[in-house]
Amino acid sequence: MLTLRCILRPTRIVDAHCDIPCGVYDPEQARIEAESCLKIIEKYEQNTDEHFRARCIHVKEERAELVKHHLDVLWHDYFKPEHLEKYPDLHETFWKATKQASKVKATLDAGAAKELLSMIDTIDEMWKATGGPDKTRVNGRPS
Repeated sequence: MLTLRCILRPTRIVDAHCDIPCGVYDPEQARIEAESCLKIIEKYEQNTDEHFRARCIHVKEERAELVKHHLDVLWHDYFKPEHLEKYPDLHETFWKATKQASKVKATLDAGAAKELLSMIDTIDEMWKATGGPDKTRVNGRPS
């Protein structure tokens, strides 16, 4: 017997960056998560409590996954084919940065986290040079 619940149940589930395509993109989201990874690695190295260290690893892995998410959203939703004219290495830059985020997720190497931050800075420069702040952020935001 069909119930109202069965009839109204969605037949497919989809995921999106957000429910409404807001058009707000900023590499700062990825940078904040990457900075968290670096700080957590530093705190891990300074502490000997096994429970604290286990929590550090868990949270660092979550934050590194968020870096990958934020970079992917920026890469796929903000950057357009015309941006490739100015930055022909755009795809490789993002690909390497997401690979670096995976490395940070899998290790406790502070150097890897610092390299990720440097890669995000490069992406930030591309975003700014393509009009990112003017195109995607609310007017009046401090630069």
